[in-house]
Amino acid sequence: MSPLSRSVLILNGHYEPLTVCHAKRALVLVFLGRAEMIEASGLVVRSSVAAFPVPSVIRVLRAIRPHGRAVALTKKNVLKRDGHRCQYCASAHGKMTTDHVVPRSAGGADSWANLVCACAGCNRRKGNRTPQQAGMQLLRQPSAPRGVGAVILLGALPDPRWRIFLGPRHVSLLDDRLAAGMA
Repeated sequence: MSPLSRSVLILNGHYEPLTVCHAKRALVLVFLGRAEMIEASGLVVRSSVAAFPVPSVIRVLRAIRPHGRAVALTKKNVLKRDGHRCQYCASAHGKMTTDHVVPRSAGGADSWANLVCACAGCNRRKGNRTPQQAGMQLLRQPSAPRGVGAVILLGALPDPRWRIFLGPRHVSLLDDRLAAGMA
């Protein structure tokens, strides 16, 4: 991976997480004087006359209020939310898919609260039934990811240096993604 394509956490003027961008964009913001580097990644980008540290965290110099954006409900984001781990058997091997907890035929909606990551075997075993009807149990109740930190972590390859800028709920999500080797 190119150092310029690494994910960089962007904080607002009050050190609240806003979003994530590529290191190339972060360096441009720093060079233009619109942001300052808070944490370096340890990597360096060299030109013919200078070397520039690649940021891991930057802070924009003007105050921008973070807003609670909704995370798009997609198969990819459901799998990320659940750590690519089957929510019935805890397996992380093989092809993962999404499963409707309450089947669509029984009125189950396409929603964060009704979709979970499932391995092919558990999805077949559950079939067109609820987990209770199939004699299966969910590892945890599904819910929509909330807050700016969730949006950031679902869409980015995390860096452990981000830990001090995220709330405790998002630190555990960061730790899960790092442990799963997704960083």
